[in-house]
Amino acid sequence: MREHKLDDKYNAKSYEDDIYKFWCEREFFKPSEDRNKKPYTIVIPPPNITANLHIGHALDNTIQDILIRYKRMSGFNTLWLPGTDHAAIATEVKIVQKLKEEGLSKDILGREEFLKRAWQWKEEYGGNIINQLKKLGCSCDWSRMRFTLDEGLTNAVTQVFVNLYNKDLIYKGKRMINWCPCCNTSIADAEVEHEEEQTHLWHIRYKIKDSDDYVIVATTRPETMLGDTGVAVHPSDERYKDLVGKTVILPIMNKEIPVIADYFVEKEFGTGAVKLTPAHDPNDYQAALKHNLDIIEVFDENFKMGNLVPEYEGMDMYEARKIIVEKLKEIGALVKIEDYTHNVGKCYRCHNTIEPKISMQWFVRMEPLAKPAIKAVKDDETRFVPKKFETTYFNWMENIQDWCISRQLWWGHRIPAYYCEDCGEIIVSKDRPDKCTKCGSKKLHQDEDTLDTWFSSALWPFSTLGWPEKTDDFNYFYPTNTLVTGFDIITFWVSKMIFSGIEHTGEVPFKDVFIHGLVRDSQGRKMSKSLGNGIDPLELIEKFDTDSLRFSLINGITPGNDIRYMPEKLESASNFANKLWNASKFVLMNLEDVNNDFSKMKQEDVKLSYEDKWIISKLNNVIKDVTTNLDNYDLGVALQTIQDFIWNEFCAWYIEIVKIRLYNKEDGSRLSAQWTLNKVLQDSLKLLHPFMPFITEKIYQNLYNNDDSIMISNWPKYSEDNCFIEEQNKIEELKEIITGIRNARNSMNVHPSKKSKLIFITKDFEKVILESGEFIKKLGFGSEIVLETNKNSIPKNAVSIISKNIELYMPFEDLVDMQIEIERLNNKKDKILLEMQKVASMVENPSFVAKAPKEKVEEAKDKYEDFKRLISSIDKKIDELENM
Repeated sequence: MREHKLDDKYNAKSYEDDIYKFWCEREFFKPSEDRNKKPYTIVIPPPNITANLHIGHALDNTIQDILIRYKRMSGFNTLWLPGTDHAAIATEVKIVQKLKEEGLSKDILGREEFLKRAWQWKEEYGGNIINQLKKLGCSCDWSRMRFTLDEGLTNAVTQVFVNLYNKDLIYKGKRMINWCPCCNTSIADAEVEHEEEQTHLWHIRYKIKDSDDYVIVATTRPETMLGDTGVAVHPSDERYKDLVGKTVILPIMNKEIPVIADYFVEKEFGTGAVKLTPAHDPNDYQAALKHNLDIIEVFDENFKMGNLVPEYEGMDMYEARKIIVEKLKEIGALVKIEDYTHNVGKCYRCHNTIEPKISMQWFVRMEPLAKPAIKAVKDDETRFVPKKFETTYFNWMENIQDWCISRQLWWGHRIPAYYCEDCGEIIVSKDRPDKCTKCGSKKLHQDEDTLDTWFSSALWPFSTLGWPEKTDDFNYFYPTNTLVTGFDIITFWVSKMIFSGIEHTGEVPFKDVFIHGLVRDSQGRKMSKSLGNGIDPLELIEKFDTDSLRFSLINGITPGNDIRYMPEKLESASNFANKLWNASKFVLMNLEDVNNDFSKMKQEDVKLSYEDKWIISKLNNVIKDVTTNLDNYDLGVALQTIQDFIWNEFCAWYIEIVKIRLYNKEDGSRLSAQWTLNKVLQDSLKLLHPFMPFITEKIYQNLYNNDDSIMISNWPKYSEDNCFIEEQNKIEELKEIITGIRNARNSMNVHPSKKSKLIFITKDFEKVILESGEFIKKLGFGSEIVLETNKNSIPKNAVSIISKNIELYMPFEDLVDMQIEIERLNNKKDKILLEMQKVASMVENPSFVAKAPKEKVEEAKDKYEDFKRLISSIDKKIDELENM
């Protein structure tokens, strides 16, 4: 049984957990088995199992929950599919750190034992963020929870690898890759972040062969010169046109290297001539391939110098740099050293400097996959919201390089490639082969490397639904509808999902990609540990409540733009929740005497007054606007529209207007006021529910309705039948008059207890004024209402409020006791005269004018003139009153 009442004080902590438990127990988050309903699907961007909920997660998942709750209430068969990512590098680093604390390492433990530890770690800590998402109110179907390393997804990953390999879209080759020396693995181009760093630019002389001249090159890495195999200049650089085709002598190594011309050289960088070390720079590597230059490694992946110069062998790279620079000075090859700022590639996980490295790795051939993915977005099969983010997508996809997918890690999907130890044949197979397909040998071993985390994440929209099997879920829920994510992973993830979906399912994986911005601090800075400005959403929930956090994150957001976290937004959200709670409590208190049939009553069963039709018509417009806003992903506008209606129209006006009807149990229109209160509050709660699910559920369950839960109730629909335009316009004009009365009384300092006659002159508003007379008197501080057809009987001193169709007059003497007002004005004048005399003594003093700072003198003169104007204004008011 519903109690139809609320606690005196709003305390979300007393009911949030119980409500979430109720939703789960009733399985409201699960889609129905009715496949005739239209599906709406979101797959969650899977958080890493290493992660804890941060403010970005909170924003991202609040947006998804808003969309899924809205669509669920709108009649769609909704699925919000949850899951987590194994996060190869991040998780392996955590486990290695833990082993280190125990005095162990990967090598000591071995692969099998290490993976056992990894799974134990996942079971112990991997569910933390899921529990935190539940605390946020996320209405995911937890029965469909997936993990990128579970059996079904692993099967999909293996199938995709084999398929791509058989199509020659996956190959193994020696190419330049990004090497992270901290994580000890290759990483993809999209995983490299660039940061500005202070360094030096070393200018080094390379002697031109058979000449006394030199060419000077500038470099930020002098230690790599040992592996130089050329010098490059820009083809249009006039300074070096006679040098191209000649050779120069490489200092220290004393060997000849050619001078080539290539358009990648920036004429403005350094001297315009650059050294080429193809083994340690991506541009140099491409130039070497193009011009057939040697590729010579100077140091290994651990930054230890090779044997090019025996005395440097085994040295740390930076130690060798110092010695090489000294050697260059000694032989007269170092021209100068200058300060320099440049962009340095960093690992997106550990933020250590990336080293370009020639390495044998597995790659995906990207050009054939990128073309249909580009076309799909250009043809609006998938659209970005806002559209401007298509540019980021196109820039990446149209200039894409082959994707390095192998990682030198143990935690992840192991590459399904097997090597014959006798003949060297590589066999790529979904299942482990018994023997070599070439020579029949049974001496096979599997590739030690695992796949890039993003390889499995790229399949997320369809692998989570059962692909490669044609499951009921896959056939019904795929393609999905909306992907919600930040702009920072368009290249990492969104692009990969689009080309993977098209390649493996023949369809784009989602219709819309809704891009939101980053949550920044109040100064607009990115949140980071180093700045100490991070925000823990769980702490905010503990201090306030879940709904207030969700409200504060969505309030004011616009698609694609960053938002600033401001504590006052949480205060504002909490105040709104309190306002809603108290208004709802008032409504329920005034519904205590309704009978059991009240919840079954329809609009046609009650006789609506002007103000009832006004609030229903206003709500009708809000329903239309909010629905449009949500369909267009304008979530911030939708929330503001709902809040404005509840606070400014329902609470501030309608509740105040109908109090007279509610408090008079003999009033024949009381029932219609009660019905309208219940109806408008219920529909307002429905509109607010996706944003603030807990408080809306708590209140809704105590109102008069026939729904088990607000989250499975029907979304309000706009209706032409509820467009009461005449009533809406008339009540709006009465509101304008009442507001004018309040403003006039405030400006005249009229005490609320002092009532005045309200004299109306109007042609078309007589009926509404008479029917609304009681609330007009109450809200307009009126003693009586008088209707006149002309101004003949209006007192000359009356205060007027004029609107489009109404003239209102209030006799001045009703508002002000003239003798008391004259006395008050004279007292005010005397105080101003005293202040004026003090200022006059300054501006009329020649010594002050001569010695004081000019601005002080001008300030005093301005103040004196202001006092004169005030005195003149007061005298005028006193004269007017005395003449009355």
